[in-house]
Amino acid sequence: MQPAWPLLCLCSLIWAITGDPSADFCSQSLNSSVNPGFPETIKPNDPGVLRAARHTVERFNNCTNDIFLFKESHVNKALVQIVKGVKYMLNVEISRTICKKSKHPRLDECDFQTNRTLQQTFGCYSEVWVIPWLHKFEVTVLHCH
Repeated sequence: MQPAWPLLCLCSLIWAITGDPSADFCSQSLNSSVNPGFPETIKPNDPGVLRAARHTVERFNNCTNDIFLFKESHVNKALVQIVKGVKYMLNVEISRTICKKSKHPRLDECDFQTNRTLQQTFGCYSEVWVIPWLHKFEVTVLHCH
């Protein structure tokens, strides 16, 4: 029986430090607009959606042999899902810019192509997994046509 005393003392100490969860806290309804595990529509101009769209474009630019950079031109639809982090599911249009990859400019400073023969736009579906506490962005799915 003596080995149980240290465990009992530790449990009592933890209870004393953290306190008893109040009945009010446990009975209140939690007002969350997004339910974990269920994808929900989110505004295409949401800052998180725009960051996810930018990561989509960066992944696309790294995967193509095009000499020009592409940039997101329009987010058509966006869903968000709370998982181990946040998952964005995007339908986004990406268009060719006038900036060449070899110059490595900032995408915000790149205008879209005005030359009709060089203009090109793709419709893409992407899934971007964001783990904010690890500062991690991962494009897990990218399909463009």
